[in-house]
Amino acid sequence: MVDMSAFVVPKSDQLNADDLIAGPRTIRIARVSGTGNADQPVAVYFDGDGDKPYKPCKSMRRVMISAWGADAAQYAGRSMTLYRDPKVAFGGMEVGGIRISHMSHIEREMTMALTVTKAKRAPYRVQPLKDAAPAATPKLPVVAPSGALVQVPEAKWLEAVKKALAGLEDAEAVRAWRRDMGAHIGAVAESDDIKAAEADRLIEARLAELQPVEREPGEEG
Repeated sequence: MVDMSAFVVPKSDQLNADDLIAGPRTIRIARVSGTGNADQPVAVYFDGDGDKPYKPCKSMRRVMISAWGADAAQYAGRSMTLYRDPKVAFGGMEVGGIRISHMSHIEREMTMALTVTKAKRAPYRVQPLKDAAPAATPKLPVVAPSGALVQVPEAKWLEAVKKALAGLEDAEAVRAWRRDMGAHIGAVAESDDIKAAEADRLIEARLAELQPVEREPGEEG
């Protein structure tokens, strides 16, 4: 069998609608970056892209924001199905364009109004990509009282910090634990300084519990 689609791939530095003539393609996003080009400001790199990223048009960028939010750093590892829509027009001619039909990390069909022409908007639907892997639960490191480094769900990190501190029985052990945890708390602070500050507060509170109160000579307990 001779696969003719291999002989009609257009030469370009990006994924084109004609790359999808043979059929839709489901891609897994590796990273998203800016291009510095006002007309195509976003490049979506994906597994096996051959350094030809998908550069979504404004309408498809709006679809991605509606489904996944505005923080493109969260898109890595997510998947979507792209297809060629032959009805997409440019300069009054139907030249074809890339559209998104399915996306991972959405629970149900999404419908949004997108601009078709300057005077017309139309509903656009995206289906959930059911075969895509579910999002991994973000985890953060905590040093256990034994000294072992364990990974806990991000939502339970402060609870795990508090539990680890409760397992330390003297102030010197807490100070040593704080030294071991310092870099990890610093890493958390880069994305969530409130959470890191709360961890520091828990450490100070545990130290206050364990350190004996210094009294003046003759002062009664």
